[in-house]
Amino acid sequence: MRKLSMLLLMVLVLSLVAACGSSQPAPAAGGGDATAGKKVFGEVAAPPCSGCHSVAAGKKLAGPSLAGIGAQGEEALHQSIVDPNAKITAGFSADIMPGNYGSQLSDQQLKDLIAYLITLK
Repeated sequence: MRKLSMLLLMVLVLSLVAACGSSQPAPAAGGGDATAGKKVFGEVAAPPCSGCHSVAAGKKLAGPSLAGIGAQGEEALHQSIVDPNAKITAGFSADIMPGNYGSQLSDQQLKDLIAYLITLK
């Protein structure tokens, strides 16, 4: 009986350690996953966001740097992705960013991408 109790205790402790040591981030507000969103940013969207936008402050590519973009909030980010001509960053022209990401990405991919962009504060 004592061995069984010790075994159950070890299983419980290992389960708690595994749960606490999980590298999965908590879902962001809006149901997005920032880790999945980083993948959308770099690989999934066509063309990938990272091909035109840097996340380093002051580093401009075809589009503006997205360093600090998370401070704009979820609604503004959503609008910038699905209707990129609604607000144009000074120094850039309209119609450079593709306007089809709203239809190209699934609702979950959009949420994930926004969750990632929110981390860029």
